[in-house]
Amino acid sequence: MAWITAVFRLVGFVALGAIVGWYFGDAQLGALLTAFAVLVFWSLQVWRLQEWLQDSTQAPPDLHGIWGEIIARIYKSQRDANAHQERLQSTVDYLLGSFAAMRDGVVIVEDSGRLRWCNDAAQGLLGLRYPDDTGQPVSNIVRVPEFAEYLGAGEFSEPLVFETAGTFTLHLQLVVTRFAEGDTLLFVRDISDRVRIEQMRREFVGNVSHELRTPLTVITGYLDTFLADPGNMPAPYVTALKQMAGQADRMENLLKDLLWLSRIESTERAEKEEQVDIAALLDELQDEVTYMYPDNPLQLEISCRDKIQGDYQELYSAASNLVLNAFKYSPDHTPIVASWEQSGTEFRLAVQDRGVGIDPSHFSRLTERFYRVDDSRSSQTGGTGLGLAIVKHVAAAHGGHLEINSKLGEGSTFTLVFPADI
Repeated sequence: MAWITAVFRLVGFVALGAIVGWYFGDAQLGALLTAFAVLVFWSLQVWRLQEWLQDSTQAPPDLHGIWGEIIARIYKSQRDANAHQERLQSTVDYLLGSFAAMRDGVVIVEDSGRLRWCNDAAQGLLGLRYPDDTGQPVSNIVRVPEFAEYLGAGEFSEPLVFETAGTFTLHLQLVVTRFAEGDTLLFVRDISDRVRIEQMRREFVGNVSHELRTPLTVITGYLDTFLADPGNMPAPYVTALKQMAGQADRMENLLKDLLWLSRIESTERAEKEEQVDIAALLDELQDEVTYMYPDNPLQLEISCRDKIQGDYQELYSAASNLVLNAFKYSPDHTPIVASWEQSGTEFRLAVQDRGVGIDPSHFSRLTERFYRVDDSRSSQTGGTGLGLAIVKHVAAAHGGHLEINSKLGEGSTFTLVFPADI
């Protein structure tokens, strides 16, 4: 070990000095002079080491003994640190270069919410200026209330879609990821074209559905007239007209659902100011279902009487869709239970049946428009394939979501979950 060697050398030099001093008649003086010389030598080594540490960009001095060992280790650690820093800087430069080349906006925000870096796309989309805005709070630069609230809430499981103010309105999607020591990475994408296309689709569906109602009403009217006196027509004609009337009714239901879905989508972001009594809503729904299914009344389990802020018609539509689906896809005389309860910070409206059940592989697509698990079964029940899509959008419009729990042969439970502060 270097320090043991240095101690032995020190002792050896002092002993040698004492021997020389003894030869000249004073061993103690010889030892003291030798120790002083060693002290001066070590002080010179320490001074040279200190001078190098103050400007370590220079080559290290040529020191001797333990000081040479010390400076060698320091120099090696310094080179390793520099190499590691260069590798990190190379990685950072590569990442920043990659981010800079992206068409989407990329913003790096410090833990304090201040801007650290952004690419050119982010400057164009959010109005940032780099490096002029470095160190400024991002929420102060991007003056959009939803943007600031989203970052302040710290809940980034779902992306934020918001509109920018200015001459040209942009629809942007914000995805946030945390990394490093509390820093935040913001990805901003311009989805204005997607929003416009979606709006055009909604308007097209709504307009077409509205325009089709007039000719369908005429057709239905003539069919009802013909079928009012079936005795004066040949039997094959009566059968055909009844089939036509059934399909006309089905088309009318489809158009109603399309128009209703279009209406819900167009008002999804609108403020819901009505206080809706869900328990009373279920009581009304129970009366309606009892009239339709007198042999199998709907069972209610109401454990709370709290109201939620929302739209009564939309919530009634969602609840009735769930309940009617439960009756349509369940055998006769099997219980259908609708419940309303508060669970922690959530309100839960659940509809449970003992029907045929659904394979979990279909869960992710059940709320898609016109998606059917079994086409033949849906045709028999007269379903339009839009019921769960309506339920999904109603839930989203009220800040909630739809949960699905089902097993084949054991029944299904569909639950609308709303935050308790709605």
